[in-house]
Amino acid sequence: MSPSATVKIYTRPGCWFCSSARELLQQKGVAFEEINISGQPALRHEMEELSGGYTVPQIFINDRPVGGYSDIAALDKRGELDALLGAPHG
Repeated sequence: MSPSATVKIYTRPGCWFCSSARELLQQKGVAFEEINISGQPALRHEMEELSGGYTVPQIFINDRPVGGYSDIAALDKRGELDALLGAPHG
């Protein structure tokens, strides 16, 4: 069974943390919607309003803001990310 959560990630080109977040999610087998905010003030504003964060990436799992790469990496290290993503416990 693959992860079933809806995941969105706001990014910009050249962002190491964005690349790392994408890689972690891909390793988890998670499909995600990537929203590039570069040169898109309306999308940046949307991201800030929804997340309360001003830096990229901003990651949402099931429409809940979970922070950036460091935050999901910490969740993964604690064994909590799979549960948020809807992956089976194992």
